[in-house]
Amino acid sequence: MTKIYDRVALIGLGLIASSMAHAIKRAGLAGEVVGYARSQETRDTARKLGFCDQIYESAADAAKDADLVVLCVPVGAMEQVAIDIAPALKSGATVSDVGSVKRAVIDAVAKHLPQGVHFVPAHPLAGTEHSGPASGFAELFDDRWCIIVPDLCDDAAVVEKLENLWRGMGSNVDSMDADHHDLVLAVTSHTPHLIAYTMVGVADDLRRVTDSEVIKYSAAGFRDFTRIAASDPTMWRDVFLNNKDATLEILGRFTEELFMLQRAIREGDGDHLHDYFTRTRSIRRSIIEAGQDTEAPNFGRKPAEKK
Repeated sequence: MTKIYDRVALIGLGLIASSMAHAIKRAGLAGEVVGYARSQETRDTARKLGFCDQIYESAADAAKDADLVVLCVPVGAMEQVAIDIAPALKSGATVSDVGSVKRAVIDAVAKHLPQGVHFVPAHPLAGTEHSGPASGFAELFDDRWCIIVPDLCDDAAVVEKLENLWRGMGSNVDSMDADHHDLVLAVTSHTPHLIAYTMVGVADDLRRVTDSEVIKYSAAGFRDFTRIAASDPTMWRDVFLNNKDATLEILGRFTEELFMLQRAIREGDGDHLHDYFTRTRSIRRSIIEAGQDTEAPNFGRKPAEKK
């Protein structure tokens, strides 16, 4: 793969940023990858791991002279970061992000960027329940989707360059406008996470089922809920606060469906339940056929090694 940017600056050095650094270096997509994190501990860890060529003590210093600056911080922190880096951005630079919400990010960031700087938000649909700089790995984005939101950039070459970076890191790339992105993600990610948090919370509140029973007898459904609910709490707090309208719309639809199923169970309407589950089962098959998960036994998980 040929070099796409001379200098890439990653602001925030958690799972996504560290994985980006590893993936960029794997494919030789940038001449230099530099970074900044708010926490001294995170900066020290990143220096020790060595996935960036240089770690700076301020976001502005990291952004200086960068051709691409990627905001890899929680959505609620992006406006302040944009304010901090704006004076240091060179003309012609591209600013992007990796946030799970796009309209709120555009509203928070775009107004602070100087003339001559391109803003092209992005969202890689990849992650794990782990966070922090030590969690990153180059293969995180392989065959996963990255959505580019070019709402504010009318320079096709700038957008194409960012798309090529994500392709070089292993991603499939698509584009959407900000509002449609937020609605799609409310369906596929945000509301499912909220449901997972709720179900784990219900288990915690239901004292008739002991903690040891919840842990010992966790079947696949609840176990997967706990994996989702282990995700970074700061990130998900900001997602729900900043994608409020779309999440509430989908949550309302979910509540209506839940009441319908509740009535079918109460009334013993087995035909309705069977038809409903048959229809929804096809979604799972489609996800497997699209290569976004596996039908391997136990979803491809390796059993824990016995000590």
